[in-house]
Amino acid sequence: MKTIAIILFILMYVLMIALPKRRAIVAIATAVIFVALGVLPITEVFGAIDWNVLLMIFGTMVIVDYFIESKMPNLIAEKLLDLAPNVMWVTILMSLFSGIISAFIDNVATVLMVAPVGLAICKKLKISPVSMIICIAVSSNLQGAATLVGDTTSIMLAAAAKMDFNDFFWMQGRPGIFFAVELGAIATVPIMMYMFRKDTAPVSSDTHTVVTDYVPTIMMLGHVVLLIFASFIPDKPDITNGVICMVCGIINIIWEIVLSKGTDSMWHSLKAIDYDTMLLLAGLFCVIAGITRVGVIDDLAQFIANAGKGNVFLLYTVIVFGSVAISAFIDNIPYVATMLPVLASLSAVMNVNPLLLYFGLLIGATLGGNLTPIGASANIAGVGMLRKEGYEVTFGDFMKIGVPFTFTAVIVGYLFIWFVYAR
Repeated sequence: MKTIAIILFILMYVLMIALPKRRAIVAIATAVIFVALGVLPITEVFGAIDWNVLLMIFGTMVIVDYFIESKMPNLIAEKLLDLAPNVMWVTILMSLFSGIISAFIDNVATVLMVAPVGLAICKKLKISPVSMIICIAVSSNLQGAATLVGDTTSIMLAAAAKMDFNDFFWMQGRPGIFFAVELGAIATVPIMMYMFRKDTAPVSSDTHTVVTDYVPTIMMLGHVVLLIFASFIPDKPDITNGVICMVCGIINIIWEIVLSKGTDSMWHSLKAIDYDTMLLLAGLFCVIAGITRVGVIDDLAQFIANAGKGNVFLLYTVIVFGSVAISAFIDNIPYVATMLPVLASLSAVMNVNPLLLYFGLLIGATLGGNLTPIGASANIAGVGMLRKEGYEVTFGDFMKIGVPFTFTAVIVGYLFIWFVYAR
């Protein structure tokens, strides 16, 4: 049974790489085969799926869609333009702005919000928007690991490590992964200042966005505040965070129906949800539960431990930079979903703090996607917007910015996590 499970798991991965638009179907189909063959009993399927993760993703996506439609992000971007003396600082401020937004909103949604503002600025100044849009995309990826709701991988990590919102800031009496990510983001500022040092043309904003509905902004801030409060509730149900996000999303839907006296906005929001990712995760949860049940995860953890020869620093380094290399070419969601249980088992085998390995994985897997234009969905979205504007972005064009961004942020985060959590 174990051999069959391994073969099916490898085949699933190969098909997901070969058929990126069919990842959800591949994962669900593999899960069905696992159940049919008895690798995962049908009675264990419901328990294998992490409903808290799925509810958090669903509710957050609803809130994000309404927040975007409210035009509040556009208004904030305009205020940033007023602060920028020239194009170089517009690029830097827009990048930092997209990073801050992506700490609470899906990375692709962030790019879709911020990039059009960058395109408009570049059109006005009659300059190429390629560099600015790439910076916006990679900054969106960079800070996805900063908070519980910043990225799907963060939500998955929180579920695996039993982390709440506050734990991303302060965990086990130590600074959390938020600070590793933010220090990495700050370290990229001098990189951008050097790369865009010749962009000294002045810039100003002549558009004035009007926000007529502040409820989506209240819900955006409200669900974050509620997640923070929930962090202080002892022995709460595992599904608490998911319920918070869903309730806030439902309240937003009801408000918009009342405000517009119709359901058009509701259907728009529901259509904006990434159902493929949710189905992908549901399938992966079942597949991983199956290979864990037959002992594959424990075997893999033991193999990695033996290869590391008991050297925790070597193991940590391999996890971080191996994740960077892997995530540059394949989606980090299935990769992180697979590695989290492996690292849990590995930390027990080697008697090391699991947070060291968990955070190392998230740093490498989240930032690794910035190496190439196909390494992250936000990059693909940004490059696609440029293509529509008539700008073809090659691997070389992207990597001129992506590589220094990635390695600067990864090295800073890598060192921070090691010094804070290695002991």
